[in-house]
Amino acid sequence: MIKYETDSRKVKEGQTFVAITGHTVDGHNYIDKAVQNGAAAVVVEKDVETTVPVIKVDDTKEFLKNALVNEYSQDINDLVLMGVTGTNGKTTTCYLTYQMLRELGIKAAYIGTIGFYYGDVKRELPNTTPDILSLYNLLHEAKENGCTHVIMEVSSHSLCEGRIAGLTFDSVAFTNLTQDHLDFHKTMDNYLKAKLLILNYLKDGGYIVANADDEHSKYFVKDNANKVLIGYGEDADIKVTGTKFTPSSTDLKFTEYGEDKEVNNNLTSKFNVYNYLTCYGILRSIGIDSEDIKRVTPNVYPPNGRCEIIHVNDGYAVIDYAHTPDAVEKIISAMNEIKEGRIITVIGCGGDRDPMKRPIMGNIAYNNSDHVIFTNDNPRTENPVTIMYDITKELTQTDYDIEYDRTKAIEMGIEMLQPNDILLILGKGHEDYQIIGHEKIHLDDHEIVNNWIKKHSKTHVIEKKDNV
Repeated sequence: MIKYETDSRKVKEGQTFVAITGHTVDGHNYIDKAVQNGAAAVVVEKDVETTVPVIKVDDTKEFLKNALVNEYSQDINDLVLMGVTGTNGKTTTCYLTYQMLRELGIKAAYIGTIGFYYGDVKRELPNTTPDILSLYNLLHEAKENGCTHVIMEVSSHSLCEGRIAGLTFDSVAFTNLTQDHLDFHKTMDNYLKAKLLILNYLKDGGYIVANADDEHSKYFVKDNANKVLIGYGEDADIKVTGTKFTPSSTDLKFTEYGEDKEVNNNLTSKFNVYNYLTCYGILRSIGIDSEDIKRVTPNVYPPNGRCEIIHVNDGYAVIDYAHTPDAVEKIISAMNEIKEGRIITVIGCGGDRDPMKRPIMGNIAYNNSDHVIFTNDNPRTENPVTIMYDITKELTQTDYDIEYDRTKAIEMGIEMLQPNDILLILGKGHEDYQIIGHEKIHLDDHEIVNNWIKKHSKTHVIEKKDNV
């Protein structure tokens, strides 16, 4: 057990309570509760009176970070740590890597957008990369329970805020960089600089795996570091030479440093080729044999809500987390390449987030789909009408639908399906909630589709093996 805690409700006997002053909550107000729960000492920025020893510092956040790094990082860094950053593809890449390691008999853990997984544990997390104390607790828990390898998503926010301080990675991967999170970073240059911070955490002798087809990859490749470049272009060490897509699989041919390879995987689309090869590159960088990777590939699947395909109403529903212009363009383009009928897209944009990407996403969806139904994503505290105006304001035609109720919008899309049509349901993916105002209500795109199927059809979800 890590001896520090910042949540008074979670304090255990003998721990040190660190009073953090946050945006809305001041930990100093909960010192008495922490002491009642067994805190042996408290760390504060203000003068306080309590019955346990008090350590007063200028900055409790900085104290906590330094304490964790100094007391726990050496033990945690005995793990084989792999980190993936980039705008899109982090979750699928990490989840594939996690599954592969498990299939190979390696005790591994995953930390990222869809949760914290190891063994039989499957736990939701509030952030893609948790705060530093939560992250250290998760890594400590994984190691205490026998894990030797951890694959984790590393967000740009976490890099800016030092949430991975003290960690050193055996392998880091860069997927791509496209417009997102500019409400936080303000400019693409700042966003890139944030992502590049991951290189500061690479172990001596560690590997950098990068998507050579993304123009930003050149910034991630250090001259003195081992590197594995993946992609379609001539610069790739692991180079795609052929693909054949179906709605639920890909026959993939590639060369690895000139040696021909061939594999079939349970993913579809060009962007998932990048995800698979990034996973492949990570595994190769930590010494996994290529034949072993090929052997277990048929046993791994994309995570829920990542290009997840359901047969419905004589067509297909595809649920995907795509919520950036680049991700939306890639998923629609991928489906256009394999479609036999029409593409119908259900899409929205989140409230209280980067408004600049809204008209871009609206144009991409409209110009690349046969029909679009615009709906709510997570409006949060923003007026849905304002969000919808932003999404549609640059469209010159009005032959699209607007349905603010997301459930009704998805059902409308299903009922439009004709044989072999594809309904893309974008933006929320694995999420089983919708945030309206400050309230989180239950809403699951996958569940909505399956409820429609139960009422109207005998078709069913494509079977998947549960690897977690």
